[in-house]
Amino acid sequence: MLLVLGGSLGSKRINQEIAKSIEWLKQLGLQVLWQTGKLYFEKYKHLASQSVLVVPFIEEMNIAYAVADFIVSRAGAGAVSELSVVGKPTLFIPSPNVAEDHQTKNAQAVAQQKAALYINEKDLEVKFQEVLSHLVKDEQKQSELSFNFKLLAKPNAAAQIVDEIEQLIQKKYGELS
Repeated sequence: MLLVLGGSLGSKRINQEIAKSIEWLKQLGLQVLWQTGKLYFEKYKHLASQSVLVVPFIEEMNIAYAVADFIVSRAGAGAVSELSVVGKPTLFIPSPNVAEDHQTKNAQAVAQQKAALYINEKDLEVKFQEVLSHLVKDEQKQSELSFNFKLLAKPNAAAQIVDEIEQLIQKKYGELS
């Protein structure tokens, strides 16, 4: 099962590439759960079939993550954080249209840790099928990416941040007394 995410509004380029690749994905033996985003659903809903579920938005991401074997996603901080906890083989396609190209930096940082793959949006047409095909066929690579991605996860980050803030307040308060 390939889970395709382009954010809540969707990604024009990811959607275009998935639409172009639907038959190829089926030949590769993949079923597809494709979140087009609300802006693009009407354009792509006709591509739904027995092996392709096209939806504008996924409310229960935990279920989508659970059924996914592979994930194609943007590389925003929230996505990277969630996907590290999920630990599934992931192909990031960072948006080049964000402040300071931070999604590319996020994808590169994760890829450097051998925890995910990424393709720049401008290279999708040339590299998407090659990279995804290698990933689907290489079980050792899948295991390596999953293992390494889970190592990057910080599931207790919120509690750690609160602890740090409390320590800073106590330190400051102690200085005032």
